[in-house]
Amino acid sequence: QVQLVESGGGLVQPGGSLRLSCTASGNIVPYPDMMWYRQAPGKEREWVATIHRGDTSNYAGAVKGRFFISRGDDRFLTYLQMNSVKPEDTAVYYCYHRSRGGIDYWGQGTQVTVSS
Repeated sequence: QVQLVESGGGLVQPGGSLRLSCTASGNIVPYPDMMWYRQAPGKEREWVATIHRGDTSNYAGAVKGRFFISRGDDRFLTYLQMNSVKPEDTAVYYCYHRSRGGIDYWGQGTQVTVSS
């Protein structure tokens, strides 16, 4: 079993910044592949960013150049730095990991609201 816990969401003004955190625990390798997804009201959940075990990263086009995924000093901690946020970034943000056995794990989500 793997547990993922997100934190750091909240209300931010357009153009502002916010940093989300995801802490993993349980049966998971250090520095794991981790992904961030988001789901806006009335929309499908969409992929945002990935960090691979070698620390390479990939981003969805809508956030590229504004959002940055990274690891913390703790080998099980992953961040999503959100800069120049827009109202359309409003969503519940989820941390996701697929285990070596092919099991999908999701966090409970953290709400991000971009509004003036």
